[in-house]
Amino acid sequence: MKLRLGGFSVERVLRKFLPRSLLGRSLLIVLVPLVLLQAVALQFFYGSHLNELSRRLAGGVAGEAGFMIDEIDRAPNTRGLVIQETDKHFQFNTVFLPGQVLRHLPRPDAPGPVDDDLARGLAMELHRPFNVAWNTTPDFIRVNVQMTDGVLRIDVPRKRLYIGTFYLFFVWLIGTAGFLFGISALFLRTQVRGITRLAVAAESFGMGRDPGPIKPEGAIEVRRAATAFNRMQERLRRFLAQRTTMLAGVSHDLRTPLTRLRLSLAMLPDIQPDELAEMTGDIEEMEQLIATYLSFARGEGSEQASPTDVANLLEDVAAAARRAGGIISCEAPEGLTVTLRPEAMRRALTNLVENARRHASHVWLNAVINGRTLRITIEDDGPGIPASQRETVFRPFETASPGGTGLGLAIARDIVGAHGGDIFLLDRPGGGLRVVIVLPA
Repeated sequence: MKLRLGGFSVERVLRKFLPRSLLGRSLLIVLVPLVLLQAVALQFFYGSHLNELSRRLAGGVAGEAGFMIDEIDRAPNTRGLVIQETDKHFQFNTVFLPGQVLRHLPRPDAPGPVDDDLARGLAMELHRPFNVAWNTTPDFIRVNVQMTDGVLRIDVPRKRLYIGTFYLFFVWLIGTAGFLFGISALFLRTQVRGITRLAVAAESFGMGRDPGPIKPEGAIEVRRAATAFNRMQERLRRFLAQRTTMLAGVSHDLRTPLTRLRLSLAMLPDIQPDELAEMTGDIEEMEQLIATYLSFARGEGSEQASPTDVANLLEDVAAAARRAGGIISCEAPEGLTVTLRPEAMRRALTNLVENARRHASHVWLNAVINGRTLRITIEDDGPGIPASQRETVFRPFETASPGGTGLGLAIARDIVGAHGGDIFLLDRPGGGLRVVIVLPA
């Protein structure tokens, strides 16, 4: 069930702002409880213990100031002696300014609840106009009290109102949180690095590249997955090598009787040249079919990927099609190099261009790169393929026109898919077929 507030999906909003990587989400899982825990601890200390101490300290200072003023009111002639004694015992620095009138001071924002507690305490104890200057001197807070014949200026030491351990506690909270988060980040980065390497190796291996065995690291489960991946790579390499050897033997065994048939036909007496040409053509067609079937079964899996000049590859394919009588236009940016299996991709492009050449009078071949994606397009002005048949023609032995083996498009999709890409059949504007190959660059 998705939670919705005011027409907005909370899940969609969270998905938009939450980190997408495993490392980011893991760090967020560690950071959120850590911050909440520290916030709760700070609130308990600051909201209860610190507030209580602040009220008591501010109340004590306000009471002492009130006591001094009450003593002055009782015996105005002893004002100097009262000020001297209170300064001595209460650590005040008091000066009387005769004839002065209290002026209004803007109230600054002082850190913590001290300003409110002191203001409330002074209002309760003094019962006369006063103001507080918080930033007049760095070590004192100045309290100005309006007397009948002047202003009494009392400088109160800040250390009597502020708790120094609070800042130590705050630094301790921030420091321990940062230290624990740093340790967690290093630990999680090590764990995620093993998963990232496994993902990169799997992606490379699936695209026909051989990354070699990866080093197991991280947690036990990640090490186990890396070890299993290494064993899978080795089994697949061994399987591909065995299959290639077997297919080479099959190819040799099938071509041997065909070669004998070709020699026997050449040595037969009393055979007409046209009949000999027809039989030889049938044998050549059988050899071509065998080569096509073996190529499809082999899948070009043994070839290693390497940096390939795409423009040269497309021009080679276009030149071969021109030699076969086709009209081919080729366009690709110079210096466009992509890591792929060149012979396998050459076979895929050749199959697609040959299909287009057989059914059209003109074929256009081009390549563009957009970011990390290579896009190869093959267009023709032929009859095209109906939309209802565009998926079935990729199946082995399925063909949209008579005379084909039904393996050309299947081989092309198999090769493109092995590179981590995809192939699409679309309508060409103006008539014909557009084949689009999308590959990671």
